[in-house]
Formats: sequence, structure tokens, C-alpha cells
Amino acid sequence: MPSLDSDTRTARGAAIRITGLTHTYPTADGDLTVLHGLDLDVPAGGYLALTGPSGAGKSTFLSLLGGLEPLQGGDIRVDGESLTELSGDALAAYRRQTLGFVFQHYGLVAVLSAQENVELALALSGVDRVARRRRARELLDAVGLLDRAEHRPPALSGGERQRVAIARAMANGPRLLLADEPTGNLDEDAARTVLTLLESLRTSHGCTLLIVTHNPSVAARGEQQRRMVAGRWA
Repeated sequence: MPSLDSDTRTARGAAIRITGLTHTYPTADGDLTVLHGLDLDVPAGGYLALTGPSGAGKSTFLSLLGGLEPLQGGDIRVDGESLTELSGDALAAYRRQTLGFVFQHYGLVAVLSAQENVELALALSGVDRVARRRRARELLDAVGLLDRAEHRPPALSGGERQRVAIARAMANGPRLLLADEPTGNLDEDAARTVLTLLESLRTSHGCTLLIVTHNPSVAARGEQQRRMVAGRWA
């Protein structure tokens, strides 16, 4: 089983190189191309903010980068390794060991406590019970929620739920953190807290951060900014 040390290492962020990324979905009226030959480079430890209107292809882009959908055209390389060469266990290991996901709707299990939600990510990686309990509490402390560790998501505010989701995303020491509208359901104060937390974790853990957002003020905080319209860079 992995040791706690291997999960909490300060990892070098993952470098991303995307070339000619194209993706098409079948529809009743024929094939619909949602991504058109996109190229993108994000350095290791970089901070990219991706914006664009609804339907621009941002979610598809994130799904492909996260290994949730197979590549159809072009290539995605993370630290030089092509996702087209990964399948089965290797693709699952990429998602588990390299990535952390933060979603707009939190994705927490309602019947589990905050601590159990964080522990779940560690359990899936084979971390033993004692180590994952310690790690989960360390992470909840880092996001300012150790005193809420035994509360279930329905008893938490939106901002608190998102901070639990961030703690869970960081559980396995990801080198690439993907955040899809992480402030979309939050008020201004909670959104500011969550953004500051994501940025501080990026600095302290050395991970690469990619945020998808509709909010111009959120996007302005990225070191790189790209706007997508109809599956193309605008």
C-alpha cells in the first residue's frame, strides 16, 4: 500500500502540451465538431484560466484533459506522456495519481462526513485507514474546516462544501489540478476564499492549476488566459 509520505510529497507540477485537439459528437443532424484543432502549452506549475460562453467546448476540453473521454484527433501530453497511449489501468492511474478535480457542484457524497469524503479518495488509492484518517484531517485543517470534519455536506455552507471538495482533490498530491467553475455557486466572499485557497495550494504543493470560469475577475487572476468560442481559441 502507498505510504502517506508518497501521497503528500511536494510534487513538481505537470507540463501540458496539446496539439491539434479535435473532438466530434454524433447528432441527429450529423456530426457536430466541438473542438477544432486546438494547440496549447502550459508550463509545469503554471496557472491557466480558461473562459468562454456556454457551449464553447470548455467542458469537453476539460474531460479530454482529465482522461474522461477518449481522444479522437490530435494529442494531449502531460509531462511528455501521451494520453492516447493510456488505457484501462494506466488511464485510471493517471486520473488517480496525477489529477485532482474540483467541480462547480462539489461532487461530495451526502451520506459521508467531510472527513470521510476526503478519506474516500485515499481509500481508492489503497492508503491504509490510519494514514488516510491522519491525511484527511491534515487537509481539512489546511482548508480551515477541521472543526467541521464530522459534519455531512447538507450541514455545510456552499463555501465549506467547496473547501471539502478541494481537500479531497488534493488528497493524493496531484501534479495537475483541474477546477471547473469552482466559484460558480458561491457568493463573492466565499468565492474569494476558495480562489485564494486554490492559489495557495498551487504554490505550496507545486501543482499546475487550470480553472474554467465564466467570471472575468476570476480569469484575470490566471498567469495565462485563453478564451474559447465555438471550439476555437478567440
